[in-house]
Amino acid sequence: MPAITISNLGWSTPDGRAVLSALDINFQRERIGIVGRNGVGKSTLLRLMTGELSPASGSIAVDGSIAMLRQTVQVGADDSIADLFGARDDLALLRKAEAGAASAEEMVDADWTLDARIAEALAGVGLPLPGDTLLSALSGGQRTRAALAGAMFTAPDFLLLDEPTNNLDLEGRKVIRNLLAGWHGGAIVVSHDRELLEEMDAIVELTQRGAARYGGGWSDYRARKDIEQMAVEAELASVEKRISAAQRQAQTALEKQDRRDSRGRAKAARGDMPKILIGALKRRAEETRAAGSRLAVRHRGEVEAQLAIARARIEIVDPLAIGLPSTGLSVSRTVLALDRVTAGYAEGRPIIENLSLTLVGPERVAIAGPNGAGKSTLLALIAGTLAPWSGEVRVGVPVALLDQSVGLLDPALSIAANFLARNPGTTNNQCRAALARFRFRADAADRTVGTLSGGQMLRAGLACVLGAPHPPQLLILDEPCNHLDIESLTAVETGLAAYDGALLVVSHDTSFLEAIRVERVVELGKD
Repeated sequence: MPAITISNLGWSTPDGRAVLSALDINFQRERIGIVGRNGVGKSTLLRLMTGELSPASGSIAVDGSIAMLRQTVQVGADDSIADLFGARDDLALLRKAEAGAASAEEMVDADWTLDARIAEALAGVGLPLPGDTLLSALSGGQRTRAALAGAMFTAPDFLLLDEPTNNLDLEGRKVIRNLLAGWHGGAIVVSHDRELLEEMDAIVELTQRGAARYGGGWSDYRARKDIEQMAVEAELASVEKRISAAQRQAQTALEKQDRRDSRGRAKAARGDMPKILIGALKRRAEETRAAGSRLAVRHRGEVEAQLAIARARIEIVDPLAIGLPSTGLSVSRTVLALDRVTAGYAEGRPIIENLSLTLVGPERVAIAGPNGAGKSTLLALIAGTLAPWSGEVRVGVPVALLDQSVGLLDPALSIAANFLARNPGTTNNQCRAALARFRFRADAADRTVGTLSGGQMLRAGLACVLGAPHPPQLLILDEPCNHLDIESLTAVETGLAAYDGALLVVSHDTSFLEAIRVERVVELGKD
C-alpha cells in the first residue's frame, strides 16, 4: 500500500530559524487537507516530501510515486503545455513522424496516442487546447489548470497540491473540487479554501507544537477544534483557580504562624517562663515555619507544573488587528475614470476592449470574470504599469496596488527598510509602531522580504501600504485571499471593512467580498 511516513522531522531556514520540529505524520491513499498559520511550514513540508529540500533531522519514507502542483507555475520563453506533462520530446517526435521526417527507429518509438491522451487530460480541467500551446499565452489560472492536468497525467500514487485554487475563477475552483472528488490516489492539499477543504477525508493541522489529525472535512475540523479549545481553556481556568487558592492558603497559614510566634514572644518577654522552655518553643516555631514553607513551595510547584502543561496545549497566537487612519477621501471626489479603453500585451486581439468605468468617493468595486478575461490587465492599466492602446485612464487620487506577487516590496530588503523606503519622512519609531500593528514586532520587522512565506509577504505589503501615516485613497487588491491563512484573512476582512478609501478588488472568494462590503461588481469577458 503506497504511503508517506514522516518521523521526527526537523527543518530550519538557512539562518537557523526552526520551522518544523519533531514532526510525525503518516499519509495513506486518502485526501488530506493541510492547514495552519502562515509561516508554520506547510509548503516547506511538501517540498521536503518531494526531496527538493533535505530534512535537518528525522526522515521521510515515500512508498509510491509523487507529483506536485506548486503555487506558481514557472514559465520559460518557449515552455508549452507539453512541458507540464513531461512530454516535450515525445510530442516533438510525434510531430516529426506526422511530417514524414522520422526514421524507422523513431517511428517505432512514437506515441501515436499522446495527443489524444493530453487532450483528454486537458478537457478534464476545462482546457480544450493543443499540447504545444505556449504557457505564456495562458492566464495564471489556465496555467494552474494545465499544471494540474500534467500532474495527474501519469496517475501518481500521491498528488501534492500547494494552494491549487489560488489563481482560479469560480468555474476553475469547481473543476478542482470535482477532480479531487473522483481521485482514487492519495492527495495532500495545502489550502485555505474552505470549500475545497470540505471535500477532504481528513485535516492535518500544523502548529508550533507539531501536527494533529482530524477526521472529516473543514466543518468537522472546526467543530472539533472549538470543543478542544473550550476544554483546554476550562482546564487552564481551573488550574489558575487552584493556584490562587494555594496562594491564599499559604498566606493564611503564614499569618496564623506569625500570630502564634507573636504570642510566644510576648509571653517570653514577661519573664515568667524558664529559658530552656523558651528556647524549645522558639526552635519548634522555626521548624514549623520551615515545614510550612516547604509544603507551600511543593504545593505551588505541583500546581504550576499543571498550569504549564495546560498552557502548552494552547497555541500562543498573536492576533492580527488592523487599525487604519483616515484617508480623507471626499464622497464626491472622482477617484477613477476609464473612458472607452482598449488594451492588450501584443499585436492582435485586445484583452480589454472599449471599457468605461468610473469610481466616485469611497466606492467598493469587485472585478469579476473568468480566467483570461482581463482582470489583472485592468489593474495594470489603472496602476499605470500598462498603457492603453486607445481610450483614456484617469486616476484622481493617490493609489497603491498589491498584486499577487506583492511586487511593491523589494525582496532583498527587510520589511522595515521597505516601509521606510515607501514612506519617506517617517521615523524609525513610527515605522516600528506601524509594523507592530501587522504583527511584525522587534526582530520580525528586520526579516528579509525574500525569506517570507506568501501569506507573510502579503501581510508585509499591507503593512507598508495601510500602515502609512497617510494611507492611499485608492487601494487595488489582486486576489488578496490567495496566501492568507484563515485567521489572518478574517482579520484583514475586518481591517478593510474599516478602510474609508476607495477599494478595487479582484477576488473569487464570495465570503471575502461580502465581508468587506463590496457594493458593485464589474463583470469582464461578457459579450
